[in-house]
Amino acid sequence: MAKFLPFHALMPLPEKVAAVAAVPYDVVNTEEAAALAEGNPLSFLRVSRPEIELAPGTDLYSDEVYARAAANFRRLRREAPLAEDPEANLYVYSLKMGNHTQVGIAGAASVSDYDAGVIKKHEKTRRDKEDDRARHVMELRNHSGPVFLTYRDSAAIDAIVREIMKEEPYFNFTAPDGIEHKLWKAGAEKSLELSRIFDTEVPCFYIADGHHRAASASRAAAACRAANPAHRGDEAYNYFLAVTFPASQLRILPYNRVVHDLNGLSPEEFLRKVGERFTVSATDNPSPETSGEFCMYLEGKWSLLRPRFDISNLGVIERLDVSILQDNILAPLLGIDDPRTSRRIDFIGGIRGTKELEKLVDSGKGAVAFSMYPTTLPQLMAIADADAIMPPKSTWFEPKLRDGLVTHNF
Repeated sequence: MAKFLPFHALMPLPEKVAAVAAVPYDVVNTEEAAALAEGNPLSFLRVSRPEIELAPGTDLYSDEVYARAAANFRRLRREAPLAEDPEANLYVYSLKMGNHTQVGIAGAASVSDYDAGVIKKHEKTRRDKEDDRARHVMELRNHSGPVFLTYRDSAAIDAIVREIMKEEPYFNFTAPDGIEHKLWKAGAEKSLELSRIFDTEVPCFYIADGHHRAASASRAAAACRAANPAHRGDEAYNYFLAVTFPASQLRILPYNRVVHDLNGLSPEEFLRKVGERFTVSATDNPSPETSGEFCMYLEGKWSLLRPRFDISNLGVIERLDVSILQDNILAPLLGIDDPRTSRRIDFIGGIRGTKELEKLVDSGKGAVAFSMYPTTLPQLMAIADADAIMPPKSTWFEPKLRDGLVTHNF
C-alpha cells in the first residue's frame, strides 16, 4: 500500500504566498523564467531557475548556478520569510482553472515506495536532468518542487477532504495566469486519518508529472543513507514532497509536435508518402476529435489524417496516438528516430493551443506541425501497471502545481 505522511512544511506567510509561488522549473526556459520573476525578489524561480540572476550564457549545470540556488533559498527563508509549520500536517490543495477544479493532498511520499514500484512510473528519465535535480535538492537539503501523483478515487478520502474544505483556507490567491490556488492545513487528527486510509486502501500511486523530481529524490536519499552510519529509515530524507489527486479530477491536454524540416523531401513528396499510410483530407478544424486521428499543418493548410491500417490489433503502447505518429510518420518519413534526443523536433503543450503551431510553421521555424488527441488517464495507468514506458512527451497536465507553497526539508 501507498505511504503518504504528514510533515512539517516550510511555508511562506499567507500575505506573501502569491509573491513566492512560481510555476515549475521545467515548464519555462531561462528567458521566460526571468520575465516572470522580474521585479519580484521573492519569486521561487530565483531558487528553481537561479541562472536568471547570472550572466547570459552561464552553463546551467555549473557550480555557480547551484551555489546561487542555495544562497537564494537562504535569503528567501529570511525575507519571505519561510517558516516551518510547527504541526506535522497533510495539506489539501485546490487549483481552479476556468471551469475546471481539482483538489489534491500535499504530503510526504516514500522513497522506498518509489524504489519498489508502489509509486508507478510511465516515463524514462534522462541522466543529465536527474543529475541536475539531485544536486539541486542536495544543495538546498529541501524538496522544493512537488511530484504530481494520482490514485484511483477513494470515497473515504474524498469525504475527509470535503470536511477540511469547509474551513477557511490557509492560502488563497489567484496567480497572474488566472489560476486560483487554495491550501488548507488538514490538522493532526484528519492528517493521521488520511494517512491511514492511504496505507490501507490505496494500493499504489501513479506519477502524472515529475519523474525527474522523483528520481532525484531517490538518488538524494541513497546519498544521505550512505553518509549516515546510524540510518534508521524514518529520517526525512527517506521521503519527498508530492501532491496526489484522485484520477477522476485530472485533465490531460494534448502534447503537439512541430518538426523543423521535411528530411529532404519536398512538401509534395512528403504529402504523397503520408497518403500511403493515412487518408488525407482538408479540414477547418485544427484539433482531432477522436483518438487515432491527427491534424497536420503544412504550407498554411490543415489536413485531417486517418490511418489506412487497423489500429485495434496494436499493443497497448503501439496504439497510443503518439506512437502511431512516431512509428508511421516521424521516424520513417521525417527521420526522427529518437524524439527524446532529436534537435529537429519541438513539443508544444496543449495549453498553448493550435495557433502556436500555426505561428511556428508560418514563421519558418517549423516545416510541419501535428495536432494530437490527448492521451487518456486509463491509458497512462494501464501502461504503468504493465511496467511499460510511454513514448516521451505523451501527456501534458493542466493546471500546473506551484512551487513554493509548501516545501520539504530533509
